[in-house]
Amino acid sequence: MGSVIARIIRVLPDLIVMVAALAGQLFSAWWGWRHMARYPDPARRRARSAIAAACGISTAVLLFGVLLRFDRVLRHFPKGDWHAWTRGVIIAWMLVSLSWLLGFAIVRWLAKRSAAPHSATRRHFLRTAHAAAFAAPPAVVGAMFVQRNRIELREHKIEIPGLPPALDGLRLVQLTDIHMGPFLSRRDLKRAVAMANETRAHVALVTGDLITNSGDPLDDCLDALAALRAEAGVFGCLGNHEQYADAQDYSEREGARRGLRFLRQTAAPLRFGNATLNLAGVDYQRLRQPYLVGAEKMIQPEAFNLLLSHNPDVFPVAARQGFPLTISGHTHGGQVRVEILSADLNMARFYTPYVDGLYRQDAASIFVSRGIGTIGIPARFGAPPEVSLLTLKRV
Repeated sequence: MGSVIARIIRVLPDLIVMVAALAGQLFSAWWGWRHMARYPDPARRRARSAIAAACGISTAVLLFGVLLRFDRVLRHFPKGDWHAWTRGVIIAWMLVSLSWLLGFAIVRWLAKRSAAPHSATRRHFLRTAHAAAFAAPPAVVGAMFVQRNRIELREHKIEIPGLPPALDGLRLVQLTDIHMGPFLSRRDLKRAVAMANETRAHVALVTGDLITNSGDPLDDCLDALAALRAEAGVFGCLGNHEQYADAQDYSEREGARRGLRFLRQTAAPLRFGNATLNLAGVDYQRLRQPYLVGAEKMIQPEAFNLLLSHNPDVFPVAARQGFPLTISGHTHGGQVRVEILSADLNMARFYTPYVDGLYRQDAASIFVSRGIGTIGIPARFGAPPEVSLLTLKRV
């Protein structure tokens, strides 16, 4: 019974999006069906038949996309990356449906506020707005697919009150949320690693989600990360997808063999001049459970303590425990992110206020990287993939 409930919870986000997408498509079909009355009878019948067929096909496709989340369904199909891409395209189609519905609603709202009901200006506005509402979703989705491979280097200076002088100017390079598999190739990861190495950072950090599922090429990911170079070494923490894939112990063991040390409820003190940078790392902290239990024991009173945690929602607890800086990933910067009426809209906002970039709470700070890979759909919008270079500054 518990496993069944767990599977339902796992597919619940897909179900919610599917229901919303279907609502948008059915509304579109209803609107088109109603406006067919103005056409001659033969054309009206053909148009309504096309609308009914499109609704049936769309419903079947969306249901198939949800069923692909269940292992019992997948085992009846050939193995390969096809199901990840199929599901990704289906989710993109859901987004098209939802964005079309939103665009349609905005157009109708603007139409009511436009010129006089029967003026030429109003008719021109409606024609232009309707064309934009239909054209925008495919254009946006196309841009999303392109943007996912445009990895950029983002630099941040993090001001730390009372930072030891020997650590002033210390450079940390971060890679996170790689999700190596169908949506991110080894070539893309090697490009990100080369970008990180060009920064000549003092410490390199990898903050979890090396892969997405248990069948993804974890060894290929670790092999590519083995090329990371930094003055004091390469360290990291593990993410929720290592937990889901039951790959935490393997990642720790095989990472160490390749020179990548994952910190799992342990710390690594690093000396820089007469100062110590105490790197502490924890495994993914599960939602609705106490965060960072026992993590305060890793703090060294005379050192600068930096916490590596895959999920950033631990930040208030880390700040209370005495970590002046936390470095995280997990959110993908929202992955698909838009701003409407000054509101930042993205899925990550549903579970954490710390989505992208630098946040502060009194004297403590957290940096959240957008990461490299994608999940669900092979697309990004408003949250381009990044390698993060963080420079500590004393204030």
